[in-house]
Amino acid sequence: MQPKGPIKGLIFDKDGTLFDFNATWGAVVRTLLVAEAGGDPALITSLAQALGYDLTHNRFHPGSVVIAEPTYVVAEVIAGLTAQTDLQALTDRMNEISAGVPQVPAADLQVLMAQLRAQGHTLGVVTNDAESPAMRHLEDALIVDEMAFVAGYDSGFGAKPAPGQLLAFCNATGLDPAHCAMIGDSTHDLEAGQAAGMVCIGVLTGPASFDDLTPQADVVLNSIADLPDWLASRRV
Repeated sequence: MQPKGPIKGLIFDKDGTLFDFNATWGAVVRTLLVAEAGGDPALITSLAQALGYDLTHNRFHPGSVVIAEPTYVVAEVIAGLTAQTDLQALTDRMNEISAGVPQVPAADLQVLMAQLRAQGHTLGVVTNDAESPAMRHLEDALIVDEMAFVAGYDSGFGAKPAPGQLLAFCNATGLDPAHCAMIGDSTHDLEAGQAAGMVCIGVLTGPASFDDLTPQADVVLNSIADLPDWLASRRV
């Protein structure tokens, strides 16, 4: 793929991009599955299989629904196997758990975001998590004030891989999509970027591999820590 123009806006996915996915969510999801299954070993195994979760290593498979889909979709999968009828209560419970989970940064976020802003970039976050826990995580990481735009799946712009959140960022900031980059760890992130007409940057701090991301990415970096050097090389 060819770069589309000078990059002025940088849009980050949250889980797996700003924060290391498995390091943050691996053990937490195991605890959630045990609780929702009532400790039933067979049901725990069924839930893990349905969610693409490796119980042996407390890690997610690259195609896990937890990685790509909004919280309510994950809740639907859990409810379908546990015979829960109050889907909203389950979703609310999951969002509450999510908001309180300590995030493991994929880089020194305060330094990195300040550096990118100082270079003139406008920053945003779009996530398939809910907006409230996303804001909590950004506040805890002390970078929420660096963001010109933050949207979750419930913010009114849809969810990835549709481009609605990304185009909403452009509407809010006045930037042309061709001058923006979507940075994410999943094919859903990159599909959204492609649909919006943006530069697509993959990172390897989620379960997806280099080979998974390469077909849809303009570049694949080890992590967002490599972003300043890549942007500098691109300007040259």
